[in-house]
Amino acid sequence: MTSPSGQPVSAVYGFARDLANLLREKKPDYLICAFDPPGGTFRHELYVDYKVTREEMPVDLRAQIGLIRRMLEAMNVAILELVNYEADDVLATVATIVEANGGDCTVVTSDKDCRQLISDRVRMFNVRKNAFYDADALMTDWGVRPDQVVDFQSLVGDSVDNVPGVALIGPKIAKELLQKYETLDAVLDNAGEISGAKRRENLINGRAMAELSRELVRLVRDVPIEIDWDACRVHPINQEQVQELCREFGFRTLAREMAAFQVEAPAADKPEWIANYQTIDTIEKLDALVAKLADVKRLSFDTETTSTNPRWADLVGISFSWDQGEGVYIPIRSPEGDVKLDESLVLEKLRPILENSAIEKVGQNLKYDLVVLRGVGVNVRGASFDTMVAHYLLEAGARSHGLDELSLRYLQHETVKISELIGTGKNQIRMDQVPVDKVGYYAAEDADIPLRLDPILSERIEAEGLGDLLTDVELPLIDVLVEMEFNGIRVDVERLNELSRQYGERMEVLEREIYQLAGRDFNINSPKQLGTVLFDELNLPVIKKTKTGPSTDAEVLEQLAKQHDMPAKIVQFRQYAKLKGTYVDALPVLICSKTDRVHTSFNQVVAATGRLSSNDPNLQNIPIRTQESREIRSAFIPGTPDWKLLCADYSQIELRVLAHFSGDPALMESYQKNEDIHARVASEVYGVPLDQVTSTHRRSAKAINFGVVYGQSPFGLAKSLDIDKDEAYGFIDAYFKRYPGVDVLMEQILVDCQRDGYVRTILGRRRAIDGVRTADKRDRLKRQLTMPERTAINTVIQGSAADIIKLAMLRVHRRLEKEGSPAKLLLQIHDELVFETPPEYLEQLAQLVREEMESARNLAIPLVVDIKSGDNWAQCEPLL
Repeated sequence: MTSPSGQPVSAVYGFARDLANLLREKKPDYLICAFDPPGGTFRHELYVDYKVTREEMPVDLRAQIGLIRRMLEAMNVAILELVNYEADDVLATVATIVEANGGDCTVVTSDKDCRQLISDRVRMFNVRKNAFYDADALMTDWGVRPDQVVDFQSLVGDSVDNVPGVALIGPKIAKELLQKYETLDAVLDNAGEISGAKRRENLINGRAMAELSRELVRLVRDVPIEIDWDACRVHPINQEQVQELCREFGFRTLAREMAAFQVEAPAADKPEWIANYQTIDTIEKLDALVAKLADVKRLSFDTETTSTNPRWADLVGISFSWDQGEGVYIPIRSPEGDVKLDESLVLEKLRPILENSAIEKVGQNLKYDLVVLRGVGVNVRGASFDTMVAHYLLEAGARSHGLDELSLRYLQHETVKISELIGTGKNQIRMDQVPVDKVGYYAAEDADIPLRLDPILSERIEAEGLGDLLTDVELPLIDVLVEMEFNGIRVDVERLNELSRQYGERMEVLEREIYQLAGRDFNINSPKQLGTVLFDELNLPVIKKTKTGPSTDAEVLEQLAKQHDMPAKIVQFRQYAKLKGTYVDALPVLICSKTDRVHTSFNQVVAATGRLSSNDPNLQNIPIRTQESREIRSAFIPGTPDWKLLCADYSQIELRVLAHFSGDPALMESYQKNEDIHARVASEVYGVPLDQVTSTHRRSAKAINFGVVYGQSPFGLAKSLDIDKDEAYGFIDAYFKRYPGVDVLMEQILVDCQRDGYVRTILGRRRAIDGVRTADKRDRLKRQLTMPERTAINTVIQGSAADIIKLAMLRVHRRLEKEGSPAKLLLQIHDELVFETPPEYLEQLAQLVREEMESARNLAIPLVVDIKSGDNWAQCEPLL
């Protein structure tokens, strides 16, 4: 990301957004930012090689440090820095002072050195993961207490800072030693009795290095620095300065967020949280509640369960809210001796309410609740507002759309956290093991808050022109996704077991071949050992480096494969290991015992483009065109004997969207004639007749076509086609000369985004994007786009394609319901829908699906759907 003047500003942008989120969501009383001083520190005097292996800070990042300081000053955040001491030492001193005075301190960092600061009053916070880190998390990770962190690191060392540690003492051994001997001194004093001759020898001979390492990793808790605590208080930001910096850096989205940003008022001025939450613990109270809910037009509800997977979950209770501040909880499962009501009785009494579409339903992540209730025989109707989905439309790029964050941001209310009820890590319990009086308040609050958020978010939705997208697409889509998740898909376990055996055998063969080429055995899964073999023993060139040494990632191995046979075999080995671990061995474990099917979860609020994603398992990442991908897909079968799978796939939908938006005559003509667009582009780019286009020509043209959609540079195309950059540039230049309408479209997208700070898809979906340069700063002839510019173009095209397939899903779903079809929609994989159907309904289903998908949205050129059918996902053959 660069500013309008061409200055790198991506780090400034990320830092400022994180800082604003901390102020808004965590609401600290004091906030301090510590910087490392220029030059070395006392640790370099102790050990001349301290941090010597670290790469130099990138020039682009170094240039932004001063800009970050300017932003901090504009936001009135105190800065601390002390010569000869690292920022971590300053933070350690601050934390120590705060704790000594009875305060609580959060150290915002992912630096492992700061784990030694953890205590009852000091914890860490990881901004990227949006998660706190405490003593329990430390014990789970390293198996040590906070007071043992320094000794642990002294034994293990730190490759990032080049802290030596003790040779051959890894995290597992260090944990075992400290569990037995408690301290580093005790470990070293008893080194002679420790098992393992080499380990014993290293501990005895490495004592000096271990003690040196302790001095390097131990943070100084009393640095000689004066702290003006009043200046460290959180003060209102200087809006004038912040807005001026946002203009200078080109941060339109951040400018709008900052303009509405206010540091929270003192506690005495906070709005009072008035709530009347009750537990329904008798049938009489339940009957009274049902009577009340029958008279309301709109309510909010939430379910409490035993699992985050709705098809595996047991219902623990249901909560309702019908007016702001009012909430009730109905317990169904609870600890032995605690109050609960019979599940069947509760559901039968609530069914007329939940299945009445005239009573509008509000909630947070309603899809989950609807799948849970569908599992116990209740088909909820009338979903009218989902706070998570609404906020996703408003801020697609936000880190979280969780209820805790929304409550803090819009209601200034700190919610009860689920971790306060069920705990975390190995000590976590199920919700049905938590006393009802604790669950009751939490659950009622979870029903109340969405009702309070509804009018706030609805107003923003309308103001930003997203009302139709929410009402006509995203909310109705919830019912479709519920159906798909509830249905699940069957997998052939015997087939997967056979593939597991085959892949294991192939890996063993590859392993032997790799060892033979290396001349010795080594741990193929260890990047360090692999690096030693490749670069030290085989003398292959280092392509790129990471913090811990030469990179051995897939990109590097593919380049090295041109010089030696072993890297290619490593790539194959890794591919089999990934497929085996991610799908072949994992899928059987994910089969739900209630249904004998796999039920993936479709994520509606993750991808900023509007695309759906999936997890547990992630079926959208199964490779498509390899032999192994076909083998894995062959394990996906219909759930009923003799039924068929039907797959309907949009043909080149993103390129058709590109043609629609660009209106390029040549591109439009190709699609109107239903030509092979890749062959046509190959003919134009290579200057050969259509009937003389080779498979190599077509493959290159396909890379160009899809590269255009993603704003690919000549360098990127050259890499993907394994050609030189000049040849790639020639291809791209020839493409835009033949299809100038596409060039005009891309430029217009960037001009509009630079002006507005966002782009919109075909249905008006909005994505804020900062960092697009002004036209005079872009050299169109060089075809070099920045990441924000590529993102802007891709969002318009790919996001519009995502809009269209969502419309198609809605149309198909409604038609199937209307006709009472036995067919079931099971999966959406990007541009493809997968169904299962009785064979006698196959042709009728194919016709229905084609009609609805090809009519989903009127474009300037026709939408085309390819339909296949078969006994499993891999063996589907063209049907119509």
